[in-house]
Parts: sequence; structure tokens; C-alpha cells
Amino acid sequence: MNSDKFVQLFQQGFRITLGATASLVEALQDPAKRDENLTKLNQDWSILSAEWAQKGEITEQEARNFVDTLLTQRSASSPTGGTSSTTVTTPSAPPDVQLELQELTAQIVAMRAELERLRNENTAS
Repeated sequence: MNSDKFVQLFQQGFRITLGATASLVEALQDPAKRDENLTKLNQDWSILSAEWAQKGEITEQEARNFVDTLLTQRSASSPTGGTSSTTVTTPSAPPDVQLELQELTAQIVAMRAELERLRNENTAS
């Protein structure tokens, strides 16, 4: 199997899983969405996987933008040199949300590293 196809398959599977998870979270938070999502389970799986992949892609992009914003803010607030002192403020999100964001960020970093490793193996072969 071509490595590029494997990476695309892996990314598609990741997006489907992410979209399904987002749908599950919506269902848990909103009773109307719960009923809607339960009726969708009777649909063809290819339609469901396409919807989940699309939702996963959107969620992935939102998460990537969020992480990029955090990194931009962090680099803007860090000192550029010398012994100047700056205070770093922490986000005002609840601790459990911050922990979950850190875990998700770590998972994304690990997935990116794995994809890079697979790409490097493909170019070496």
C-alpha cells in the first residue's frame, strides 16, 4: 500500500472518529440533538461516515486554529532577550477544560509526529 494512501486513510479515519465524538458530545449536551443523532444511526454507514468526516475536518481545523492562537499568544508574551520580566496569565477556562485541551493537544502532536515519521519512512524507501 502506498504510504500517501495510508496517511490519507489514517487521516480520514481520524476525522470520522473526531466527527463521531463531536456528535456524541452534542447528543449528551442537547436532548434534541440526541434524538436526531439516534435516528441518523439508521442511515447508511457510508452517509454517516461522510457526515462524521466532514464534522471531524471542521473540528480538527477549529482545534488547529485554537492551538495556533495559543502558540501565537505565548510567543508574543515571551521575552525576546535580556532579563526583562513579564507576567504570563493563564487562560480563565475551568481546570478540567484546560486539562482536556492539554491532552487533546498532546494527542494531536503525537499524531503529527507519527504522520511525519511515516512520511519519512516512505521517502527513505
